[in-house]
Amino acid sequence: MTIDFFKYQGAGNDFIIIDNRFKEFDGDKEKTAVKLCNRKFGIGSDGLIFIEPSIHSTFKMDFLNPDGSRSFCGNGSRCAVKYIFDTGDVDDQISFEAIDGEHIAKITNLGVLVEMNDVKNIDIEGRSYFTDTGSPHYVSFFDTVNELDMIKFGHKIRYSDKYNAKGTNVNAVEVVNESHIKVRTYERGVENETLACGTGVTACALSYGLLNNLSEGEINIDALGGNLIVSFKKSKFNVFTDIWLEGPAIYVFKGEINV
Repeated sequence: MTIDFFKYQGAGNDFIIIDNRFKEFDGDKEKTAVKLCNRKFGIGSDGLIFIEPSIHSTFKMDFLNPDGSRSFCGNGSRCAVKYIFDTGDVDDQISFEAIDGEHIAKITNLGVLVEMNDVKNIDIEGRSYFTDTGSPHYVSFFDTVNELDMIKFGHKIRYSDKYNAKGTNVNAVEVVNESHIKVRTYERGVENETLACGTGVTACALSYGLLNNLSEGEINIDALGGNLIVSFKKSKFNVFTDIWLEGPAIYVFKGEINV
């Protein structure tokens, strides 16, 4: 079976998109993700996105990691939204379904803006934090992240006794100034460092907001692959609401492959 695919990237986080709104693909999605995401024997990407029909939203995003597991993906969702805008006549604001519920998205001058779910719990572990922003994230603060062996650090946390069973993404954060941080991320499912991670930078921005007791914030974030922005509000009970992730989402190329 030969299918069309589209390649998009958001701050270096790259994704394969298959438009399945007419149900032309009926194969094994998990095995297909493992095959297509492989950078040596497939197309190569940080994840595979199936665009599916939705009754209540503009579309449904079925996101699979390179190992075939599913999660929400912030940058992947922004790329999926950009694909919808690139290929269809849609309103300036749309909604989409994902594994963690419905999200709102908009096209902006900087790329794509996606509303994230509220975050009600961030566990504090010394100078480190753990939360779920659609995917689980461990966040640790460092004086500098440039020389950090991210794969070694990420592997140590991800496969520790505490997180090994369910896995976790691992983030290292360097504070540049009061509204600017640098982030590096090791992603579970990819099992490697990626150039950016949308749920990861969101977790880092919220952890930074909790660390500094910010009631609201707009945090500029330098990932290895580009700049992202996370804005939020925080209640006195440390509940984060009105969380938005913004950044570039760029079409790379189109092709076809036998699956």
